[in-house]
Amino acid sequence: MAEPSMMMWTFVSECAVPMDVQETLVPGETPVAAYKTVRDTAVITDKRLIMRDAQGLTGKKVEIYSLPWKSVDMWSSENAGHIDFNAELEFWTRAGHIKLNLKKGIDIRKFDRIVGQYVL
Repeated sequence: MAEPSMMMWTFVSECAVPMDVQETLVPGETPVAAYKTVRDTAVITDKRLIMRDAQGLTGKKVEIYSLPWKSVDMWSSENAGHIDFNAELEFWTRAGHIKLNLKKGIDIRKFDRIVGQYVL
């Protein structure tokens, strides 16, 4: 059962960095990867994880969550090894607990390396 304060997203595939997220980057911040969710987009930069959350029926209202890597206290990854199944990443942060589901085809090892590089 999910914790009441846990935020959860499912990443479906890699994609291009959306223009409205590009515009929120600070000077010197570099996007590393972007992932499509069911309706939204997540962007990983060298400084943070940005979740773009389209809201409402039309999706014109957009909320952007920003998780600085420096606020991650611990993370875990769960996968079936080299078999191409779904994987999960969980982050314990100062802001709460965050869970990411990675669908088949997303390279969990790449994701682990990116997170490790910027959290450590």
